[in-house]
Amino acid sequence: MLISAGEPSGDVYAGDLLHKLRGVRPGLDVFGLGGDHVAAAGGRLIAHVREVAVVGLIEVLRHLRALRRIFDNILAEVDRERPSVAVLVDYPDFNLRLAARLHRRGIPVVYYVSPQIWAWRRGRLRQLRRYVSRMLVLFPFEEPLYREAGVPVSFVGHPLVERLQPVADRAAFLRQVGLDPTRPVVAVLPGSRVREVAHNLPPLRDAAGLLRARRPEVQLALAAAPHLPDAALAGAGVPILRECTHDLLGSADAGIVASGTATIEATLLGLPMVVVYRLSPLTYFLGRPLVRLNRFAMVNLIAERDVVPELIQGDFTPERVMTETLRLLDDRARREAMLRDLADVRARLGGPGASQRAAEAVAALLP
Repeated sequence: MLISAGEPSGDVYAGDLLHKLRGVRPGLDVFGLGGDHVAAAGGRLIAHVREVAVVGLIEVLRHLRALRRIFDNILAEVDRERPSVAVLVDYPDFNLRLAARLHRRGIPVVYYVSPQIWAWRRGRLRQLRRYVSRMLVLFPFEEPLYREAGVPVSFVGHPLVERLQPVADRAAFLRQVGLDPTRPVVAVLPGSRVREVAHNLPPLRDAAGLLRARRPEVQLALAAAPHLPDAALAGAGVPILRECTHDLLGSADAGIVASGTATIEATLLGLPMVVVYRLSPLTYFLGRPLVRLNRFAMVNLIAERDVVPELIQGDFTPERVMTETLRLLDDRARREAMLRDLADVRARLGGPGASQRAAEAVAALLP
């Protein structure tokens, strides 16, 4: 079986799926693109996710040669191994091209984690209808979009629902990482990719300075993605914690979270948050006219209303971040309303067992 997961979050979901799939097909040989989670589940890596995890139109252009080499290497291995099915996880610019090549070779394609067709590039539905044997989607609002377009689809729910558990002992965890459990804690998540962090970290650092000046008792801690090098976080201005992102999210009083999978993690752990994001000015200028949404945060899209504040591009200033974060800490009514809304979003993400349901859908296509 071929697996292709080109982003850190996709690697997590693909690894969980492979673990479940081995429960029904223990001897299954799996190869392709992934990261540490795919490798831990027994996948043989042709390329690692850190080689391809880039964000933004301009950044992708800079990496085209390396991406092309990896693409060709995967296809060469496909021709040698002739997999009976391919599972493509998110990463649409790469994986949709791969799906077309696999379709020509007669290899059934399962696409796990939908491209954001509800946000932009709705024309991708034509490609998906032609090349994909089964779409497996994480969010309930995606299923009718595919069904109406004639794409075979299953809503399996979100794999993070069963993956995330509340921290067992908040006070003990905070003391362990050098934080005082009697003082407010703000979790800072700047993103999981180097270029992403390069854009998001400077205003976050300045916002942290403003928060400390206004409210000295507030403690801030940055949760670093496991593969991010120290150099990417140089000058963060707040303590950096590794290998404990979920415990920090489950222990903090508020979060400043870069738009992406981390906002779902914060939602599942019941953390009131401010969602932020910044691209390079040129990438944003080129991409914004193509986006069909008035909301960007997944929490707000799932809820179909404004649950958390979004500070995107020009709105993402240190002053705005400070103001919105203090509102979460100080405005009890607002905080409680957000917690109720986050609980509603959690309920919409499906019950435990998403990875098992996805694995069963893949197993149905295996000979």
